[in-house]
Amino acid sequence: MSSKHFSDLDSSALPNPIPTDVTPAPFDHLPSTTTSSTLSESEEIPCTSSSPSSTPPPIHLPLSWPPDATLSLQWIHHLIAAFDWSSKNLPPSHFPSVLPVSVFDTLILTASKILHKEPNCLKILQDSPPSSDSTVVVVGDIHGQFHDLLFLLQDAGFPSENRFFVFNGDYVDRGAWGLETFLLLLAWKVFMPHRVFLLRGNHESKYCTSVYGFEKEVLTKYGDRGKHVYRKCLGCFEGLPLASIIAGCVYTAHGGLFRSVSVPSSKRSKGKKNRRIILNPEAKGLSLGSLEELSKARRSVLDPPWEGLNLIPGDVLWSDPSMNPGLSPNRERGIGLLWGPDCTEEFLKKFDLKLIIRSHEGPDAREKRPGLAGMDQGYTIDHVVDSGKLITLFSAPDYPQFQVKAYYDFEDVIDSDEELDLASMATEP
Repeated sequence: MSSKHFSDLDSSALPNPIPTDVTPAPFDHLPSTTTSSTLSESEEIPCTSSSPSSTPPPIHLPLSWPPDATLSLQWIHHLIAAFDWSSKNLPPSHFPSVLPVSVFDTLILTASKILHKEPNCLKILQDSPPSSDSTVVVVGDIHGQFHDLLFLLQDAGFPSENRFFVFNGDYVDRGAWGLETFLLLLAWKVFMPHRVFLLRGNHESKYCTSVYGFEKEVLTKYGDRGKHVYRKCLGCFEGLPLASIIAGCVYTAHGGLFRSVSVPSSKRSKGKKNRRIILNPEAKGLSLGSLEELSKARRSVLDPPWEGLNLIPGDVLWSDPSMNPGLSPNRERGIGLLWGPDCTEEFLKKFDLKLIIRSHEGPDAREKRPGLAGMDQGYTIDHVVDSGKLITLFSAPDYPQFQVKAYYDFEDVIDSDEELDLASMATEP
């Protein structure tokens, strides 16, 4: 079992992952100028091909759900080609002519049913030892950079029986194609639910998507049905698992480690309903949480206040490593924790792990954190301890990209690594 990341892929050593009949267009940061033309109800668009001599089947738009309600690899190829073509040739407001709301509804409902049944911490390749040719591709933040996702899939290879994918969250916001990115990954999840695993990032929340662009993107693309589509996306976000353990030795989560929440026996009632969780973020007694606590955390909450069982998801999604020892509140973000190399060692040793892979910090965030390495290579090794290592992985190159019109005010909005207005993030139960 090997673990790869976007910046460390060697395409020359990999088989061609995309069949010659249907292939996404080559990676391109800057789409061509959009036009005012629209599509007729079942207009055909050409697919690009990796072989000039091949004759790819036409893509019929709008896309429709398979008559037998079963996704196929060919359907995903069509989805990729349609999204890639439309992102370069149609204005965003014409997106329903590519993917109608009815097809969106079916896709997100089907995926949500799968995701909501999964545990908080996925066990991947846990029941049986991985075969020698099994590969696990771990992907960091994508942030709506759809064409980078296509390039990654071309380079790493599509999911298959022996190629697993773990996506570490932050699929949307900032980039212009968060909807296409998220929907493509949901399609892969539906098609290969036991080979593609989607974890949650801190941007898969109501607060972040309302500030950093995804909500506006959805409303722009779906118009008067945009609020419906956005609500469905938020509901799907709630089902995304929080972490994974790969082959019993690699822990992955978007932010990273989390604290223990204590339930004093004197405060515990017979029923769970009235159980009280005592939390003092300033307390000196902060300690690392256990995998058992993680498994019991409530993950349906999308926003602060992070209290009680909601506290662990807040830590998992927002925390950051530090070069200073110990566990402390993350004052820079206002949410989550900072943990030092000693905590990395404690966590690895306690749960017999060798590696922690987390994401959450791009080059803009790392520039503001002296003592930690930058993200020029797409990843950094933050901690090296006796039991193993901690790696931060970020899979959105040239981030943030503003070559296209952004869906948020990137000049005035605060960076997500700065302290947030917790009061404004709180939502009513």
